[in-house]
Amino acid sequence: MEIDNCKPTDPASCRADQIPEDPAAPAPAVVVTLRDIASFIPAKPGNGMEPGGWAVEDLPANFVAAASVQVVSGTLLGQPADVRFTPVGYRWRHSDGVVIESGAPGATWAALGQREFTATGTSRVFADSGEYTVALEAVLRAEYRFAGSGWRSIAGTLAVAGDPQRVLVGDFDTVLTNGDCNANPSGPGC
Repeated sequence: MEIDNCKPTDPASCRADQIPEDPAAPAPAVVVTLRDIASFIPAKPGNGMEPGGWAVEDLPANFVAAASVQVVSGTLLGQPADVRFTPVGYRWRHSDGVVIESGAPGATWAALGQREFTATGTSRVFADSGEYTVALEAVLRAEYRFAGSGWRSIAGTLAVAGDPQRVLVGDFDTVLTNGDCNANPSGPGC
């Protein structure tokens, strides 16, 4: 910005804050941060696993997150606005310090067309029996819009925690049977 009446003998005439604003100049760009959208609360992600709540020592347990794109409406900078949260990553924190990160929420073995206890991108093998807690965080990207305008990105991501999952891990012995034990309870292995 050029100052027309700047005089070396009068330094006050050179201060930029003394220049009248040009009414034709564009308004400064609005910068919205994650802090500005703190009142827009996304839903907790679902924290599922299979088998449900238990695992077999030395076999994969499969963890599956349930999170989707969601739009939350409210007031932003004094105006009605929408904030869109999009999952971009998932983080499972196990109580023994193991962390599994993935860009995908995982899927059930059936949805993947796999047999039970097959390793997946979100599975974990527990080496020791015991009780564990697994906490899920969904990593979300945020965007905002005012009055139906186009979506504008907000720098950074935020992590939203789901409810922790309790996992009981045991060492199990398998028994071979000859047929269905419900139909033939006295059959071999029943």
